[in-house]
Amino acid sequence: MQRFFCDRCEKSYSESQPLDGLRVDFKQAVQVVNLLCESMGIRAIERITGLNRRTVLNILETAGQKAEQFIADKQRCVQADVVQADELHAIVSCRQQNALPDETERGEQFTFLSVDRKSKLIINWLVGKRTRENAERFMMELKQRMTGRFQLVTDGWWTYTGISGCVSAVFGTGIDYAMETKYFARPYAYAPRQVIGIRRRRRIGNPNMTLASTAHAERTNLSVRLFNRRFTRCTLGYSKKLDNLKSAVALFAWHFNFVRLHSAHEHKTPAMAAGIAKNQMTVEELLQSTI
Repeated sequence: MQRFFCDRCEKSYSESQPLDGLRVDFKQAVQVVNLLCESMGIRAIERITGLNRRTVLNILETAGQKAEQFIADKQRCVQADVVQADELHAIVSCRQQNALPDETERGEQFTFLSVDRKSKLIINWLVGKRTRENAERFMMELKQRMTGRFQLVTDGWWTYTGISGCVSAVFGTGIDYAMETKYFARPYAYAPRQVIGIRRRRRIGNPNMTLASTAHAERTNLSVRLFNRRFTRCTLGYSKKLDNLKSAVALFAWHFNFVRLHSAHEHKTPAMAAGIAKNQMTVEELLQSTI
């Protein structure tokens, strides 16, 4: 990018700044976003591209804002028969035992995700503490993005399922709602937990119990951990700031919905399968969009 120097005010400037004022070449910014979407860490990108890590984080922030705004504009009046919701655990800055009890931006953070069972579209998300307030905000946004009656399936978290739970408070009787509770046991020390029982219950309306599962949402959680370095467990790849985690999740949701071809569909992205997009998008198109 060509930069110029003003003799009068002694400031430098460029002819155009397609990335909202970031002083970085557009092709390099596209490369950084592609690497971020393929689960590469910030310092690894710094070593490969030669950019300072603060520049990489600035690109992430800009791309995350554009991704969030793009999804907010495009994903309206979504039609889906069955929607599954689940939460995904991560940490910011430190583990919960090392954070103060009243800290909201450090320690454990959860990513709430809702997924269309058929198209695999990520309808909405929310990053924050696993509280009643955040769960209600998450459900309220889901309600605003959906149209028509649909079936909702969640796990057995009492904040969702109680008599005065947030699902009932937000949707009333306007949806069919079922819950699925899984029971786990550990055969021996250090062994992975195994599912030993599943219980499904009707909560609102008349849901189809054969479709009362959170399996597709949990599979999406796996994709989040696979393609986002910040969600890898027991490593140093965790987020150091909550805002960075929010930007990374927004960028992942856009890339998953509009760029990545899903194996459940033939040469289609989830957005194409849901009828929201006609073609596969590129990172260049996202970065050239205006907020």
